This record gives sequence, C-alpha cells and structure tokens, in this order.
Amino acid sequence: MALPSKIIFPIILLLVTLSLSKAELDAHYYDKKCPQLEKIISETILSATFQDPKVPARILRMFFHDCFIRGCDASILLDSTPKNQAEKDAPPNLSVQSFYVIDEAKAKLEKACPHTVSCADIIAIAARDAVTMSGGPYWKVLKGRKDGKVSKASDTINLPTPTSNVRQLIQSFAKRGLGVKDLVTLSGGHTLGFSHCSSFEARLHNFSLLNDIDPSLNTEFALDLRKKCPKPNTNGNAGDFLDSTASVFDNDYYRQVLEGKGLFSSDQSLVGDYRTRWIVEAFAKDQSLFFKEFAASMLKLGNVGVSENGEVRFNCRIVNSET
Repeated sequence: MALPSKIIFPIILLLVTLSLSKAELDAHYYDKKCPQLEKIISETILSATFQDPKVPARILRMFFHDCFIRGCDASILLDSTPKNQAEKDAPPNLSVQSFYVIDEAKAKLEKACPHTVSCADIIAIAARDAVTMSGGPYWKVLKGRKDGKVSKASDTINLPTPTSNVRQLIQSFAKRGLGVKDLVTLSGGHTLGFSHCSSFEARLHNFSLLNDIDPSLNTEFALDLRKKCPKPNTNGNAGDFLDSTASVFDNDYYRQVLEGKGLFSSDQSLVGDYRTRWIVEAFAKDQSLFFKEFAASMLKLGNVGVSENGEVRFNCRIVNSET
C-alpha cells in the first residue's frame, strides 16, 4: 500500500536533513587543500613533547574529553567568557593543560594554508601522533570535522569519572555509539600519564565501614600509594603514574589491572565484570591485538557527533564571530 504524499514529504525532508547534518570524513580530505598538514602537526607535537613529557597523555585525554562532550568539535578549546564558563575550565579538564600545543599547530597551519584546517581535526591528528610517538600504533585519521560554537563547563558532568563502575561506563559509552570492547580498549589510553591523589585517594583512607582500603587494590600497591598520598595531604602535586611504563604506550595497563594495581576504581572495575574481564585478559596477553583494536576504537571515537554544522575557526580559542 502506497504512503500518502503528506507522509512521504516529511520522511524525505528528514532524510535530507540527516544527510546534510552528518559529515562524511575522509583520510585524504586535506591532500590538495593542505598537503603539509600532518607534517606540521607531528613536528609540533614532537617538539612540545621534548619540552614536556606530559604532553602526549594530555593530548590523548583532550581528544577523549572533546569527543565525549558535543562530539569531536574542538569545543574543549574554547575559552571562557564573562557570560560563560567553558569546558576547559571545568574540574575534569583542569589537568589537561596542553592547549597551547594545539594553538601552536594552528598558528603554523594558518600560515601554510589559511582558514582551511579545523581545530577539531588538529586534535584528532595530534592524538594519533601522541600515541605513535609514545610507541603505540599508527592509523590514518579521517578528517573533515567542523569546529563547534558552544562550550559549557556544565556539560562535563557527562564525562566518565575515575569512580565510575562498569555499568555506568557501559551506559556512557553506549550513548556515544561505542560498545563494551571500545570501552575496555579506550581505557587502555591510561597507559600514558600521571594522576593526582585527589582522583584515587578515597580508595586509600576510610574506604568503607568494613575496609579502610579498597579491597580490590593489591595490598602492597595500596600501601605504597598511601605513602605518596597521606592524609592529610599537603602536597597538591602528589600522585602516581597510571601504569609502570607511563611514558610508553603499551599493554602494561592491562597487566597492572589484573594484578589489582589499577589506579582508578573505574580501571579496576573492568576486572570484576564478566563483560569486560575477558577483553582485559586478552589485551594483557597480546599487545598487538590491543594496538589493532585501539586504532579501530579511536577511529570510532573520532566519528562521535561529527556534523556539517560548524565552522573552521581562525583561532581555536574563540568562535569566528568574536574574532
């Protein structure tokens, strides 16, 4: 039975709207527009890393936090204004810090190919380079993202936290079109970096009525952490590395978690749930498998919320109408 014309028209309009709003990304998007793009970004990341070894972990975290809020649109780069507190000034992003690295890459790209490369694409490529330079896998980044015009600190409440459990993590990832395997795989990004005590000290002191220390923690590891994060803790810079090879991208994170040495309760929770444990075990045994899956999950993450609605900012910190 044929549908009435008054029904068909709205359906066609909806399909057209969806096709226009969803951007099609392409690994060769800038081949003719800005062929030196990847070289400029990789050299910028490498130079910044020589100056500050924390840069790769921060850039990788920046990409994740950007894509999880409003999609991969570089909203995390926008500065706050007198009327609006932006994402970068929200508590979950205060430790990201290396925004200046993206600024440097953008400034060089504006000279080489003015008003061509989006800030969102710069973050995506920089995240790949941060991983590769640290010993991790390489993948061809899909490009063609647009920069968003909205950034609200209040939106960061939707980011997964160090205290999230597996159920909460699965739900959070599912909202972004990411599955359980993506959750465990992308958690492996914690192979890079350092965390301050504030993100995990609740596991070390007065954890519950029955246990002073989180029982899921390896006892020796927990006692070592308590020395680094005493109570009260007067050293705001105190903390620990996320795994034992924190400047190298490898599968050590998964081995650590299996030994009860996951720094965050969100990390350790991956071992306690049948839906995630088998993946942790597989990656702990096979680094090449982890690398393959990480590249695939990063490509999926890079597609979250991507649309044609946006702009290519002249300056990554402000929308073009304010430049």
